[in-house]
Order: sequence, then C-alpha cells, then structure tokens
Amino acid sequence: MTSAPVATSGRAAPPRQRVLAQARFEAGSLLRNGEQLLVSLLLPAMVLVGLAYTSTPSLGPGNRIDVAVPGVLALCVISAAFTSQAIATGFDRRYAVLRYLGVTPLGRGGLIAAKAIATLVVELIQVVVIAALGLALGWRPEPAGIPYAVLFLVVGTWAFVSLALLLAGTLRAEAVLAVANLIWVVLLVLGGVVVPRTELPQGLSHVAALLPSAGLADGLRSALVDGSLNLPALGIVVLWGAVASVLAARWFRFDD
Repeated sequence: MTSAPVATSGRAAPPRQRVLAQARFEAGSLLRNGEQLLVSLLLPAMVLVGLAYTSTPSLGPGNRIDVAVPGVLALCVISAAFTSQAIATGFDRRYAVLRYLGVTPLGRGGLIAAKAIATLVVELIQVVVIAALGLALGWRPEPAGIPYAVLFLVVGTWAFVSLALLLAGTLRAEAVLAVANLIWVVLLVLGGVVVPRTELPQGLSHVAALLPSAGLADGLRSALVDGSLNLPALGIVVLWGAVASVLAARWFRFDD
C-alpha cells in the first residue's frame, strides 16, 4: 500500500499530487487483478459478441450492432467503476489497508477522486478493446456524438465509483461481494443497460428510467447512434453521482 506523498518539509503534498499518486496505485492494482479484469473486460466483450450473432433479446429499431455497442460500453463502466471498485475497496477495508489511508491527508474526497481517475484509466483500455471489437463486427458510430459519449463515460464513472464507495464503506466485505455482484446482474438484465429500457415491460421501463444504469446507457446510445446529447439522461446520472458522493464522503468508514 502506498501513502499520499509528503513534501520534504514534512508538510502534506498538494491535494492534486496526493490524488494522482493514489490514482496511480489504484490503477496498477486494478490492472494486476485478473478477476477484476474478467468482470471489467472479458464479460462485456462476450456480451457484445453474443448480441452481434443472435437476434434475441430485442434491442429495438436500428442496426443491432450500433445499438449493442453503447450498451456494452455502459456495462464496462458499471463493471469497472462499481462492481470491481466496490469489491476491491471492501476487502481493502476489511484487511485494514484503508485504515492507513485514514490517517493520511488524502481524506475521503481524495479517495473518491483517486478511484475515479484510476477507473478512467481502466475504462480507456475497455473502450479501445470494445470499440475495436465493435468496428470489426460492423459498428459505425456517429462521429458528431463522440464528445457527448466521452462526457457520459466520465460522469458515469464518477457516479458509479461514488456508489461503489458508498457500498464498500458501509457494509462488511462479504456483504459487499454479494451485493455488488447481485446489483451487476440486476442492472444487466433489468437496468436498461444492454437491452434498452424502451424494450423492457412498461412497468420496468418506468423504473429503469430513474436508474443511473439506464441514464448512462441511454446517453451513450443517443450520442453514438443519433449524435445527440440526451440531457434528461445526463441529469439522472449527475443526480445519482452528486447524492452518492455526498453520502460516501459522509458515511464512508476506513475501519471494518
């Protein structure tokens, strides 16, 4: 485990330097963890190939692969920013790794920022792999929407990392493991991620519209299929991110 850097005078380094140092450590830990890479990269890739070569489930109107890739990118964000981060942080907390961070100047806010940056590094790899696979399968994104897609990826990462820390900082590690994996499955099937929420039963569609998973996936589909910015979807993701950040900063416990 690494600590936040300290200046030679004995005073804490500037906040930016502390956050970046912790982010480098977090990114290295995620990239060295084979189990987390399985969840973050291999499973989304398998989902994309499965959607490309089957006709079920229905993804609604439009070119199937064009609709599938944004949903899988949203799944990548959820896998890396939420499931992987929640489990890794939960067990770091259990084994007292986070207790050490608790006495450094990094703080809760710095920890959230560092984990978000580290997750973005992992997601960059995910996007490259999934985009390359999608292009090989016939995906043709709308170029005008790429900046909007990047915006949703960044905001979605912030929201799901905050939710991961809220979960990992309040429950015991074993509970985090079970709940994080359960939520991943539920969001995959019913959260409007891979299957657009408009293709879900009417009651579920209305519920899914309020979830950050559907907001992220809807925003990515609007950006990469239509080239437009989906402001209602962005508002949903930002709202979840803001609330989760406040709650995580307040309730996150460094001790198990």
